[in-house]
Amino acid sequence: MSRHVAIVTDSTAYLPQEAMERHRITAVPLTVVLGDRALEEGTEISALSLAEALQKRKPVTTSRPSPETFADAYRAAAAEGATGIVSLHLSAEISGTYDAAVLAAQDAPVPVRVVDSGMVAMALGFCALAAAEAAEGGGTLDEAVAAAQKRADGTAAYFYVDTLDYLRRGGRIGAAQALLGSALAVKPLLQLDEGRIELREKVRTASKAIARLEEIVVERAGQSPVDIAVQHLAAGERATALAERLRERVPGLAELYVSEVGAVIGAHTGPGLLGAVVSPR
Repeated sequence: MSRHVAIVTDSTAYLPQEAMERHRITAVPLTVVLGDRALEEGTEISALSLAEALQKRKPVTTSRPSPETFADAYRAAAAEGATGIVSLHLSAEISGTYDAAVLAAQDAPVPVRVVDSGMVAMALGFCALAAAEAAEGGGTLDEAVAAAQKRADGTAAYFYVDTLDYLRRGGRIGAAQALLGSALAVKPLLQLDEGRIELREKVRTASKAIARLEEIVVERAGQSPVDIAVQHLAAGERATALAERLRERVPGLAELYVSEVGAVIGAHTGPGLLGAVVSPR
């Protein structure tokens, strides 16, 4: 039985399965409530099913994991030899997931450091990878936490949505911002700012908004080594095209991920989401 610092995150990190297995990262699932059915993200509901439900205007809500679900994950990590656990989660401004993890950590069999990353999607995923790499290099619990926080401090997330209605309905963006973004022929560009989703710019058309998203990412990436994730919901062609352009335009590009977000984030953004995460190494 190996002794190590284990990394736990949640299903909204949207890490590739191969990366999770290689770094032994555990993802605790959030829940999507579709009609009268509660479904675990990642195993019981797909992004495609979610997009179809939203397009049919079926009621969709989301729910944090229970503290007991986190407690199970912590006990399993300890049983596998972990001497400490870093538990990294999506922004507490967006979800109660962090609070559930804090409750579970109080009775865990080994020390657990619960971290509010202030991030979501692959912005959170990059933080989990940084913590895992630090732990694999023999880092202590504190050093793994510091690696994740350093990565979070440098990471930026920007995204385009076809409408702010889904974010407004879920309470993830204020009514005033939603009203601004819903003006005639205006398309919103958003960003994560101190853990909150904020309206960054208003652009006149979808094509101009995506072009502006590209420019923001290129400017943020600069010349230094940087990882980028392009993520979407039901907008695969847009995502692939944006990724190809970024590959050509970002000289310091290290890793480039292209993936569809899961049902939890998709429920709050709606089909047509196109996002980009810039994470300097």
